Amino acid sequence: MDNNKNLDSSIASESEESLNALPNTQRRRLLKRSLATGVLLGAVNQAPQAQGVVKKDEMNSNISVPKIAKGLRLVTFSPSADQKPRIGIVLNDGQVVDVAMELQNSKMITSFDPYSMLSLIHRGNEGLNQIQEIQSRAMRLRIMRPTVNQVRLFSPIQRPQSNIYAVGWNYLDHFEEGREARSDKAIQEFPKNPVFFTKGVYTMNGPFDPIPFDATNSIQVDWEVELALIIGKTGRNIPEEKAMEYVYGYSVYNDTTLREVQQKRHGGQWFKGKSLDGYGPMGPWIMTADAVDLNQTRLICRVNGVEKQNGTYAQMYFKIPRIIAELSRGLTLEAGDIIATGTPPGVGFSRKPPEFLKPGDIMESEVTGIGIIRNPIRAEV
Repeated sequence: MDNNKNLDSSIASESEESLNALPNTQRRRLLKRSLATGVLLGAVNQAPQAQGVVKKDEMNSNISVPKIAKGLRLVTFSPSADQKPRIGIVLNDGQVVDVAMELQNSKMITSFDPYSMLSLIHRGNEGLNQIQEIQSRAMRLRIMRPTVNQVRLFSPIQRPQSNIYAVGWNYLDHFEEGREARSDKAIQEFPKNPVFFTKGVYTMNGPFDPIPFDATNSIQVDWEVELALIIGKTGRNIPEEKAMEYVYGYSVYNDTTLREVQQKRHGGQWFKGKSLDGYGPMGPWIMTADAVDLNQTRLICRVNGVEKQNGTYAQMYFKIPRIIAELSRGLTLEAGDIIATGTPPGVGFSRKPPEFLKPGDIMESEVTGIGIIRNPIRAEV
């Protein structure tokens, strides 16, 4: 009988205890064989570099993966440089389940396109149930998979289907800190209703990709860490008491802003200063709503490791149900729409003296319990 076949059949069932009990020679043979076949042993806790994965960038090395007891952590990723982005499931140990590959291997039929996060979101609960089935199957198979540090992560929604909705002045302290610095002095009292604006679709940027810096336009590039929510089903005139039923999940977002353009050009209208290409990094994944305790989230922004912002969901003036209810009054929200829910105090333009991002800086945005994104500032000209 082929000795290699004997080893293959024994690898998957070999426990850490029984493996350690083997003679050193046989143990080494098993370990060597496990790496060659891609079968994980109980005694092997860290997988070697997966073959063909994109060379990891220093921005996305050592990604923290918050543990979740339920729900899903969904990414858009590329397993290698020559493969197109697709949906992945990040497990608690950081391994990435390639949904397209799992479907190919299992012959499972799904109602969504495994290469499109928007397609999955549009399928609602049906799609989520199918993804959960894929995750359960993958966890039963002890095979070697690349980790989040070994693949390229894109924004979970690479190209939004419509402008990104955003909420201004949703923290009282942020409204107050900007009172003196704002060019428009007309608004002195905190608004009674949420202030909405949108950001263009080309603002979307990856969780570890560079933010463009063009000094010929303006050098006043500012940071705004935010909690982004993703709408899970289409609705209009959504009642506040049912609004949370429309939330698919959450992600980390930074409403990066060109202050001079936002406040002093174009009549003081916000759209252009908020909508430069790449000025909306998001990620590193979408955490489904059932995996997130909003009351435990904290929004933090750091520049070159120095903390600039630190606020909580509890400090938001207009909470998510109110935001969804107000925004959807007479306006249809579609599954897959993104809403950035506002930033806490600590932005650069209101500091004394003002502070702005410059080429070479690293902007780090974190929502505790969800994740961290890191974006270098890179000069274009």
